[in-house]
Amino acid sequence: MDLNELGIKAIQEKRYEDAARAFTEAIEENPNETIGYINFGNLLASLDDIERAERFFQKAISLDESAATAYYGLANLYYNSERYTEAAKLYERSIRHGIKGADAYFMLGKSFEHIDEPKLGLPYMQRAAELAPEDLQIRLSYGIMLATLELFNEAEKELKYVIDTDWNNADAHYNLGVLYAVSTDKIEDAQYHLKQAFTLQPEFDQARYIHDMLAMKKD
Repeated sequence: MDLNELGIKAIQEKRYEDAARAFTEAIEENPNETIGYINFGNLLASLDDIERAERFFQKAISLDESAATAYYGLANLYYNSERYTEAAKLYERSIRHGIKGADAYFMLGKSFEHIDEPKLGLPYMQRAAELAPEDLQIRLSYGIMLATLELFNEAEKELKYVIDTDWNNADAHYNLGVLYAVSTDKIEDAQYHLKQAFTLQPEFDQARYIHDMLAMKKD
C-alpha cells in the first residue's frame, strides 16, 4: 500500500493527522505528481480548510492541465462556497477531461440553476438522469428544472416517477402540486399533493400556504 492509499485509508478511519502526514510524504517523494496534491486538497476540503484546499487543487492543475479530479475537487469547493459561476466552469472542465458518472453532470446542472440559467443547465441535468435513472435526487432536480422551463408534461413524468418510487418524498409532492396548480385545471390533484407535502413534513409552510390559497379560490 503506497502513501496515497495509506492516506485515504486514514481518512476513512477518521485519522486525519495520519492522512495529512501520508499525503505530505507522498508529495515530498513525488513533487511533480498530481495525486498527492489532489488527495490533500480533498482532505482539507472535508475539514473546511478552504483556502489551503484551493491551493492544493490549483497546484495539481498547474502540474497537469488535464487532471480531471483536481478540477472536480476545486469545483466542489467553489460550489460549497456559493461560487457557482466558477464551479460551473470547473465541472465542465472535469467532464471534458474525463470525469465519468452522473455526479459531475448533476452538479454542473445545479450550478447553472443557482445562477438562474436553467436553460443552460437542462442538458446536463438530463444527462445525469440518463446516467443514474434510479437516483431520486437527480430525477427530482431534473423534474423541477423542467417545470421551471415550463416543460410541464416532461416534468410531470419525472415527479411522478419520484413519488411512485418514494411516496414519502415531500418535495416531489410539493412540486407536483405546484405544477398542477399553475399548468392545469386539476385543482383537487394540486391540493392533494400539496397536502401530502405538509402532512409528511409539517414545517412545509409554503405547501400549506398554496394549498389554502387554492381552497379559498374554490370557495
